[in-house]
Amino acid sequence: MKLAIVVQRYGADISGGAELHARYVAEHLARHADVRVLTTCARDYLTWRNEFPPGTDQVNGIAVERFPVVHERNEREFGLRSDHVFSRRHSLDDELDWLTSEGPASPALLDRLARHREEFDYVLLFCARYFHSYHGARIAPDRAVLVPTAERDPALGLAMFGPIFRGVRAIMFNSPEEQQLIRAVASNHHVPGVVVGIGSDVPATVDPGRARAKFALTGSYVLYVGRIDANKGCAELFDFFARYTADRRDPPMLVLIGQPVLTIPNHPFIRHIGFVDDRDKFDVLAGATALVMPSYYESLSMVALEAWALGRPVIANAHCDVLLGQCLRSNAGLYYANAEEFAAVLERVRSDDVLVDRLGRNGRQFYDQHYSWPVIERKYLDMFDFLSSRPAIHRMERKPGWLARKLRSCRAAAQIVDELPSGPVIEADHGPGSPSPAARFDDRGASLTQKRGALA
Repeated sequence: MKLAIVVQRYGADISGGAELHARYVAEHLARHADVRVLTTCARDYLTWRNEFPPGTDQVNGIAVERFPVVHERNEREFGLRSDHVFSRRHSLDDELDWLTSEGPASPALLDRLARHREEFDYVLLFCARYFHSYHGARIAPDRAVLVPTAERDPALGLAMFGPIFRGVRAIMFNSPEEQQLIRAVASNHHVPGVVVGIGSDVPATVDPGRARAKFALTGSYVLYVGRIDANKGCAELFDFFARYTADRRDPPMLVLIGQPVLTIPNHPFIRHIGFVDDRDKFDVLAGATALVMPSYYESLSMVALEAWALGRPVIANAHCDVLLGQCLRSNAGLYYANAEEFAAVLERVRSDDVLVDRLGRNGRQFYDQHYSWPVIERKYLDMFDFLSSRPAIHRMERKPGWLARKLRSCRAAAQIVDELPSGPVIEADHGPGSPSPAARFDDRGASLTQKRGALA
């Protein structure tokens, strides 16, 4: 079996969530298939500037073909186009212009896929909202397996994506909440799908004492890992944490790992240790009282899964359906909806070692059952086996004609997303896993081994 992994950027030193997700999947599926990555020459997700040389490369033993991006992102133009399609009635052509403006636009990558589409048994398209996934799905719909990594953001309501969600061969969802959103917005229950998520290369042994000595971490601390950005809820986190520490004599430290795109407050109990390697990250995480996840929008949090793999509890923003659902299904996290609840939760994990240990054990069990690599790999392989056992039974919807694409017939995308179901999927019996790795699928995408939950 030969697989293509198509993703917006790719590299051993690129640690973005979806990009790291794609690399992990590529490297683990390479144990079972011939895997080749098709990507761009971009390294930076804000500019999409060409930094890698075009041509074939090797990354951790995987063949990687890189293709140039035709233009860098113009933030002002992209912002104006986003405001238009998200907030106003607009045309399909407006959405297509938005997609090109968002980037990374690489016609050469699409031409490679179009000319040699039969080279691959399946084409895994990462990140539904990007240029390569939209056009790649239309180029090879009978081989397209979409990994949407979609959040509850206005882009999900764009009319252009409905035919993609309905026209690919299969969808590998990150969470039951993502699955619920996409099923609701696209009415695509005929498309086979499974909630699979992603594993992580968590080390077998960790040394929190080494990390404490290296970074001079004394006393208890809670940890944030990721891009330090207002869009990730970090501004609110800083506010809530400052309020919490204001009237406490011996508060914990808030330790930050990641690249800042937001000014970090000059606060005696906030400590930024920068961008660290995996060994340091896992050692610091293993020593934390808890991981804090303040984001409002996630399709799946890899670092939350890593915390659970290491037996550490998670403190999550309850306004994020995915994080709340994961905490409820795992029984391994606490959550907050405002500053007062944040303070109460943080105080509880600081003072109740028995609770912290119980949450940690639950998290480790949850990770092992649903996110260990044998489970993840088996779900992909089962899906490929299922698809290969029968022909494609539906077709990609054709694009409307020139005049129809000009009509302002598309509603504001944000309004559409606001109308979609919200809240955690409480009754996902087995969370984002299946009762056994050998789950089977019917033509509607529903599992034959369970009536509800992760497969639908």
